[in-house]
Parts: sequence; structure tokens; C-alpha cells
Amino acid sequence: MNPADLPRAVVRAVRCAVADGELAAGAGVPERVVVERTRPGGVGDYATPVAFQVAKSAGCAPHAVAQVLARRLAQEPGIEQVEVTGPGFLCFVLPAPTAPGVISRGIVDDIVIRDVRGGAALLSPADTAHADADASRGPRERVVRACVLRLLRTQGVHGEIGPLTVVPVAKRDGDVLTRYGRDAASWAMLAVPAGQTPAFSEALLLQSEASEFFRVRYAHARAHALVRNADELGFHPEAGDVDAPALLRALADHGLVLEAAAHHRAPERLVRQLVEVADALLDFQYRVLPKGDEKPSAAHRARLALAEAAGTVLAGGLALLGIDAPTRL
Repeated sequence: MNPADLPRAVVRAVRCAVADGELAAGAGVPERVVVERTRPGGVGDYATPVAFQVAKSAGCAPHAVAQVLARRLAQEPGIEQVEVTGPGFLCFVLPAPTAPGVISRGIVDDIVIRDVRGGAALLSPADTAHADADASRGPRERVVRACVLRLLRTQGVHGEIGPLTVVPVAKRDGDVLTRYGRDAASWAMLAVPAGQTPAFSEALLLQSEASEFFRVRYAHARAHALVRNADELGFHPEAGDVDAPALLRALADHGLVLEAAAHHRAPERLVRQLVEVADALLDFQYRVLPKGDEKPSAAHRARLALAEAAGTVLAGGLALLGIDAPTRL
């Protein structure tokens, strides 16, 4: 099971538990649930608070709901372990990611479709104009609102987003759009929760891997360079087995991150994930092309497909943030 399949599996477990009488007939079945990567020190790989959504209408405590769902989800193929923690959180352990299960051609295609649709194309010119129209909003609120609108579009949510609590740019930072450029300034404004003050420094302008902003855009450019170089060597991407657990896991989590970022109105979650994908790709890039007298093989084609998928995720993620993704740096 891919991590992106977990929300559907959880909804299915709730629906079946109600149908079979394990939960009250009046228990509400959520249309979607949020599943997130477990925080450091937590239990399992992923967790969801779905039991709290269902408990009130089910007429029982969240822990009891979670126990019912845990028994069902433990039988799902591809879930190694399910555990109930605290007052009712469901925690999951999935098998270590491998290319056939995580980066199959279907998953790569899904990444391409999701991210092309999920980027700027989902926010129409009218939406963009509306997000920027209110002169009473400062630059940060306009940037955050536009990004949240894009994130919600990826989940099929349309319409107004209501009030957002956005701490403005500090007066001492002046006109950050002029000083740092729109892309770098937007990165800084989106990299921390909207309720916190963003930090601006000359590090945003560094063309160095010491800058997270640079690393993400550089990793995207490197993915394109790898595809160009491979084309010159006469081979092309083809999904297959790849031993790259860090990159595979980061890509497999992408759908969950988009859902959680939209649900919490939290673009900083997407920022953190793009940094994770970029760092994993930059570590992995040296294994993609043949070395010395090596001839291109199935392994090289599979590694290239993985790098290309990572580049697609980075491009789509940057588009959601409203930031340009150059193919050369």
C-alpha cells in the first residue's frame, strides 16, 4: 500500500464498520480524512485522528472507535501494523518503500497529473486577481491566501477560504518583494506558519546549498539536467526497481502532504516536504547516469524515472507556492 492510499482505506474501514454494526448506524462516515507522517518520537510511520471525527455521531469514545477501526485496518494488505495511541489516534506502520510498489509507471503518471493540475493552472486569473485585489491586505497575506487557494484546489475545494490569521512582514524588513524578489520573498513568507513572523536575510539570495530556497530550485534544475544528459547518452526514463528509500518515501508522502497542507491551511508543510524531496534527490543524483565505460542499463533508466518524478513534484510544489521553477540554474 502506498501512503497516499491510507486515507481511502480509513474511510472504507469506517463505512464497513457502520454497515456491519460495529459502529452505530448513525455514525457519520467522513468524505475524507487527514493522514500525516508521525512526528519524530511518535508511534509508527503515519497517524490519523479520524476517530475523533466519528466518535460523537457514533455515541462512544474516540478510543473505542479507534479500536474498531484498528482491527479492520490491520487486515488491509500492505499495512504491517496498526496501533491505537493516546485517547484515540490511529498509527500505522507500512513496509519500506520499493520502486514497484511506490514508483510504478501509474504512480509517476499520477504525480505528473496531480502536480500539473495542482499548480498555477488550478488558480484562474480571476482567482489570482481576487487574492491580490484587496489593498488592505499586506503582501504576506496576499501570498498566503493565494497559496492556500491553490492547495484547496488540489483537493477539489472551491470558493472563499474565510479569514486567515497572518502575521504581516515586520516594518523593519521594508519592501521585501523589491529587496529579495518575489520568489525568494514568497518562500520566506510561506516557510513558517502564518501565525509566526517570517524571517528575511541575505541568505535568501545565496546561490548555495546552504539556502533551502536555492536547494529546492537547484534540485529541480538538476532533475531536468539529468534527463537532458541521459538523452544525449541515448537512454530515457523507465520505471523499475530502485534502492532509494529516502527519496521514494518523500515522493510517496507527497499526496498526504498536499491534503494536510490544505486541511490545516498550512503552506509551510509543503515547504518542508519540498526541502525533503530536494535533499533526497541531491543525494541520489550521483547514481543516475552511467560512470566511466558503463553502458546505460535498466537500472539507469529506473533511476532516471525516479529523478524525473522528483523533479515533477518539485515543479508542482513550487507552482503551488507561486514560485518559479527554472530548469537551469
